[in-house]
Order: sequence, then structure tokens, then C-alpha cells
Amino acid sequence: MIAIWQNIALGTLAAFVLFSGTWLLSRRANNYSLVDVTWSYALISLLAIYATGTAGDSSRKLIIGIMGSAWALRLGTYILLRVWAHHPKEDVRYAVMREKWRARPGLMFFLFFQAQAIFIVLLSLPHLLAMNNPAPGLRWIEWIGIGVWLAGITGESVADWQMKRFKANAANKGKVCQEGLWRYSRHPNYFFESMIWWGFWLFACGSPWGWITIYAPLLILYFLLRVTGIPLTEKCAVQSKGDAYRKYQRTTSAFIPWFPKKYS
Repeated sequence: MIAIWQNIALGTLAAFVLFSGTWLLSRRANNYSLVDVTWSYALISLLAIYATGTAGDSSRKLIIGIMGSAWALRLGTYILLRVWAHHPKEDVRYAVMREKWRARPGLMFFLFFQAQAIFIVLLSLPHLLAMNNPAPGLRWIEWIGIGVWLAGITGESVADWQMKRFKANAANKGKVCQEGLWRYSRHPNYFFESMIWWGFWLFACGSPWGWITIYAPLLILYFLLRVTGIPLTEKCAVQSKGDAYRKYQRTTSAFIPWFPKKYS
């Protein structure tokens, strides 16, 4: 078996290759939204490298491998189908980037893709430390992590399904979805995505030095709350739905599901 740093080096190399290939494919398809698909699926490749390059307990490897792969397959496939349905139209984030980087779009997007490669490697380290743990059996905190992860992936799946069903109804065009989980949070999918990463971290806490990867769920939370998650989604929703969405903002929690306020 190889050292932790060697696993990280191999994972980083694999991520760079994957994202470089995605960059080439994105240029050919003229659609940089494909990076989101690779960002999700890339974790599976990293987990395969870690599983074969560490000497940890096989049962623990299997469990964290299933958790990570299930997240990657569910989210990656969901995004792939969305990108396919909207092609050649790009996600609004990449349209904005094109405008910002119009002088050198190819180079800037290549660097952006490589930044995503580094990002997913950093986020994969809780899985690596867990896979490197040789102790037999699971500790109580690992069981809690499994429970939090399970609640998160179930909630996110339900939220995505509810939104997809809402949008599939032509009568709802231009309306605000307030069905199911969306009645209690404007972004239940983001809330449960955050839960998934807290579950990964809690599971990693059962292994030596696993607690230091607390940056992973915090990074996810930061991007969801401050960068490409809620801020951009809300801006686009207000532009497309106007006062109906502004009312939704006044009555419904932005992130943590809670009972809606009465509108006055």
C-alpha cells in the first residue's frame, strides 16, 4: 500500500486528466456546463484510487465508498440529464463567465476547470482518511455520520423530484414552487446537500485525523450560501418571477426548513 500523500498525488493527477478532457469536450460542444457533471462523477474515480491504495478496514472502505459513489452518481446523473435537456444553452453561471472572460475564454475556463479538480480532491480527503483506517468495526460517530448522510441524500432526492415534477406541469410556467419541501425552505436541495457533507465529515471523525477535514463541509456551506448557490439562484428567480418570488422570500426560510411566515 502507498502513503497518504501518494494517494493524494495520484488522485490529483487523475482529477487534472478528467477535467482537462472535460474542458476539451466542453469547447467542442460549446457548453461549459459539462464541468458540473464531471465535478460530481470525479469523486468515483478518486474513491477507486483510494480503495486500492490504502490499507484500511475493508468494511469501512466499502461503506464510505458506497456513500461517496451514491452521492456522485445521483447528483452527476441529475445534472447530466439537465445539461442534456437544455443543450446548447449553458447554465447562467457560465454565460456570465463567458462575458467576463471574453478576451481569453479558452484559457480562463481551462484554469477554472483545473481549480474544480483541486476542489474535488480537497473534498475527497474525508473519504481517504476513512479508507486508510485499519481499525475493525465502526465507531458510534461513524454510525451518526451514516445517519446524517442518509437523511441528506434522501431529502435532496425528494426535493429535486418535487421541483422536477412542478416544472413538468406546463400550468406552472412562471410560478414559484411551494410544494412539499419547497414550502418550508426556498432551497431544500442545498440544505440537504450540506447535510450530506456533514455526514461524510462525521464518518471521517471515526478515523485518525479525520476531524481536520471539517473544512470540507464548511467549504460546501460557504459556496452554497455565499457564492454559486443561493445568491445566484435567488437573483435569477427574482428576474424571472418578480413579485411572486419576492413574496416567497419574505415568507419562507432561505436554507433551513421551517414553517412559513404569514404574509401581510
